[in-house]
Amino acid sequence: MTQTVSIIVPLYNEEEGIPQLKEKLDPFIKRLQEKFEVQLVLVDDGSIDKTNELLHQFYDDKPYALIIKHPKNKNLGGAIRTGVSHCHGDIIAMIDSDCTYQPSVIEGMINMLDDNTDIVTASPLHPKGKVNGVPGYRIFLSKSVSTMYRILLRSGLHTHTAMVRVYKKKVFDTVTFKADNFLSVTEIVAKALLQGYKVKEFPCEISVRKYGMSKMKFVNVTKSHLNFMRKIVMHKLFRSEI
Repeated sequence: MTQTVSIIVPLYNEEEGIPQLKEKLDPFIKRLQEKFEVQLVLVDDGSIDKTNELLHQFYDDKPYALIIKHPKNKNLGGAIRTGVSHCHGDIIAMIDSDCTYQPSVIEGMINMLDDNTDIVTASPLHPKGKVNGVPGYRIFLSKSVSTMYRILLRSGLHTHTAMVRVYKKKVFDTVTFKADNFLSVTEIVAKALLQGYKVKEFPCEISVRKYGMSKMKFVNVTKSHLNFMRKIVMHKLFRSEI
């Protein structure tokens, strides 16, 4: 039986970048359909620009595409939660709408899933990865927190903050996450590791976005990471809930 790959794309006020997203997604999905059934889950997270209009313009005629709109913005974690709840694939993939990662990396990541691998995460901070033009503060944050998570979780991973990943569906049967902001993607992989799921890295390149603006709030996300690290320490010491 052919496996199904569900691809979640969260979007918030991305009207400028949607044509680029479609340009990169279409050939990638066509190649993927040679091996898998594909479900594309586009989550408009309460956009107030023309994001939803453009999504319907480009994808209403695609039987594999599902467009979901939040009445109000729920942030990245909320968009991922909604996306996961609508996925019916054996494999769940997530990609950024701004194409800072090439959607095609998902193909290589899927190929790494096996009996000993439950999650594959994009890893630009891997020694074989590459960072191209991304603002220094974002690289500093990612490197700093990933180093601390690698120590706390003994994960061996170089990147803990990338949203671009592929998961076996079973991961979300047991892993729940509370964060609504950008911490959510780190919370998912941290809790998966603590539950014994096996995670591998896919070295790849991340580039600066060409359209629109990043929605990450540096100070708030930094505070969230520090608080989450504290919870991990308490969990390891006293088995308290994370």
